[in-house]
Amino acid sequence: MSKTFPPIAPWTWQLPEWLNIGVACTDEQVEKGHGERLAMIVEDDVLGTSTTTYAQLADASSRFASLLHALGLQSRDRVLIRLPNSLAYPTAFFGTMKAGGIAVPTSTLLAGSEVRYLAEDSGASVLVTHASMWPELAPHLKDNADLKYVLLAGDDGRRRQQGDLTLVPLEAALEDSSPDWPAERTRPEDPAYLVYTSGTTGFPKGVLHGHRSLIGRLPASKYWFNFTDDEERILHSGKFNWTYVLGSALMDPLYHGKTVIVHEGPNDPSLWPRLIAQHGCTIFIGVPTIYRQIIQKTEFSRADVPTLRHCMSAGEHLSDEMFRSWRERFGLDVYEAIGMSEISYYISQNVAHPIRPGAAGFPQPGHDVHLLDDDLHEVGVDEEGMICIPDDDPGLFLEYWRRPEETAEARHDGWFFTGDFARRDADGYIWFLGRRDDIINTFGYRVSPHEVERVMKTHPKVADCVAVAETIAADKTLVSLCVIPAPGVQVSEEELLQFGQDHLARYKAPRKIRFMNEFPRTKNGKVLRKQLIEMISGTPS
Repeated sequence: MSKTFPPIAPWTWQLPEWLNIGVACTDEQVEKGHGERLAMIVEDDVLGTSTTTYAQLADASSRFASLLHALGLQSRDRVLIRLPNSLAYPTAFFGTMKAGGIAVPTSTLLAGSEVRYLAEDSGASVLVTHASMWPELAPHLKDNADLKYVLLAGDDGRRRQQGDLTLVPLEAALEDSSPDWPAERTRPEDPAYLVYTSGTTGFPKGVLHGHRSLIGRLPASKYWFNFTDDEERILHSGKFNWTYVLGSALMDPLYHGKTVIVHEGPNDPSLWPRLIAQHGCTIFIGVPTIYRQIIQKTEFSRADVPTLRHCMSAGEHLSDEMFRSWRERFGLDVYEAIGMSEISYYISQNVAHPIRPGAAGFPQPGHDVHLLDDDLHEVGVDEEGMICIPDDDPGLFLEYWRRPEETAEARHDGWFFTGDFARRDADGYIWFLGRRDDIINTFGYRVSPHEVERVMKTHPKVADCVAVAETIAADKTLVSLCVIPAPGVQVSEEELLQFGQDHLARYKAPRKIRFMNEFPRTKNGKVLRKQLIEMISGTPS
């Protein structure tokens, strides 16, 4: 069946004088007449279904802003958010920005010691978390000099002291707060949220975004989401803390008045088709692992999800085999995008061009992507160049948090240097080649090997270790740890795997251990990671 592709029009950026993400995604939607429309549906395996309309979310987030104001929050103070997928998440995220603060989303998968680092590095004065998570975090945060308040969702107790910290039951505090607190007037360039990404030093690096990022992702709403004028229902399989999900499941859909459905609980491949059918979803957003699991472990087909019209993926490349299998089973293409913490998604496939398997697609209109060589000259067709973006792109981050030298290294001469490399074919398709560093892409997550090594080297029986990506299938990559045991001791694979699970987020923890006597190194002692990967690829499991 032939398909007519709509033309892509030129893009012109238009930044308003004033812009607040929290207001734009809640109060402004009410003003547009969407007040009674469902903004979000949360399907929780334990708590059941919860919903909020735009009017209710506007009210709750304003109450949250009022609460922060009452606690003494100042403009640009940081609020660390560690919550499961729940209605409390958008309340805290948007409410923080309404109050003029900087929201700091973080994963519930992080270990307590990792949360401590983020709290200390961000200088957060407020933590928002669930009451069930606080006992795990408390020992790690009790001596934090900046942290003053812990807002506990799901807590039915009273406000109380725990050492120097004040614990505040969130729901009761919101009920006592006024919804009429006026939101802070912020400009597009003012800081809005701070996300942390895997750093090459072994410690996560803060990436500070302004309110303008909402405008910077508008091309994606048109050319990747392919929003229609009709009401959309979007099912997202991810967790809000991830940059990819913050944009595609929270800020962008709500800025356009859409309804988002998210899930909290164990991941079951059959869950996603069932939720699509249950809620009449029109758009499904996931990572390649989810698509693969649905194809391999369920029998669902197009007949089971008649309302679904558009599928999206990011995080890592969807294999050609999975792309074809999804198209055959569901009669729909999966549109992929490439992004990074510093600019979110900016290259994607779109309905205006046929998907070319293996290609990343095209720069979204407005994002003036260039492939440059070491002399900052544009490379030719099919030549490798670094992806560089003009420094005035409104989607770009403001700075690396408290790292001026790294900011200056990445942003200079009028460009942001992504560190990612690609080539452009004769038809304009971008073919992503990846980074010239050692970041591991596993199950949709980016993992710093240095961060894994830093933690695993604290095991008393480990003399040295190197974390690498080990590909065990066409679209399945694991974090593998090559270990040199300490002299005179014996250590099992099970012991080290458990240590990783206990001290790292589960997606960062090694899945395989390779014991070795030595690592291949350069003359100056640097580990030859590529050679190490080649060595273990031929090693029997």
